[in-house]
Amino acid sequence: MDSRQTKDWQQRYAIRVGIEATISQNVRTRGPRRSRYRGLARTHVQYALTALACNLTRVADWIAPPTANRRRSTRFHSLRTATA
Repeated sequence: MDSRQTKDWQQRYAIRVGIEATISQNVRTRGPRRSRYRGLARTHVQYALTALACNLTRVADWIAPPTANRRRSTRFHSLRTATA
């Protein structure tokens, strides 16, 4: 049996995936690759505020009523519905 198929490994990996997804979301949307400030204390404040912004965005998405369709329809789908 492969070690990746055990329940313990899958639980630990699920935590890792969640953390990596959060980091990826922050890097893609809020651009913290470079700090605007010099010094550890100010840089820490920047990253703490970035994390706060990420959490506020997630809470707002969680509270908001779900939309019917988040994806735009493709050109093929629009053409198909127009001709039907």
